[in-house]
Amino acid sequence: MTDKALIASVEQIESHIFLIRGQKVMLDADLAELYEVETRRLNEQVRRNSERFPEDFMFQLTAEEFANLKSQFATSSWGGRRKLPFVFTEHGAIMAASVLNSKRAIEASVQVVRAFVRLRQMLASNAELSRKLVALEKNYDIKFRAVFEAIHQLMAPADPKKKRPIGFAPWEKK
Repeated sequence: MTDKALIASVEQIESHIFLIRGQKVMLDADLAELYEVETRRLNEQVRRNSERFPEDFMFQLTAEEFANLKSQFATSSWGGRRKLPFVFTEHGAIMAASVLNSKRAIEASVQVVRAFVRLRQMLASNAELSRKLVALEKNYDIKFRAVFEAIHQLMAPADPKKKRPIGFAPWEKK
């Protein structure tokens, strides 16, 4: 098996990309695993080269953001962290590879870029689909309005604030 075969596939990397604060990011632990370094070592190099990591490249999660992210997973594989994690945008992930300066980090960063580019292409195709749908709406009468509204609702991203609680609600007294 070659080194390239050992690097995660684009699909595997995509599963570790999250949308936080309106940006697509990867967690420090996921990036460190991909670059085959300890999370501690990755963050140490980032702190030593902080001028290379402006806020649009990397930022630290708030306690609320971290709790929300952890709640999306049924079982936590995160272990006990003492500090809130850093997250890296596409540019931050590439910069992290450059400060680590290992062959593995450089090779893996190519896959990271491919994953971010693929997600960007998927979002662009969704925007094109939305434009075509709007054009169709203009050409058809009121009979199809309900169909178009339903399609728009399906295409809209889920609102994280409108989460339904899991389980049963307590009975209300009347």
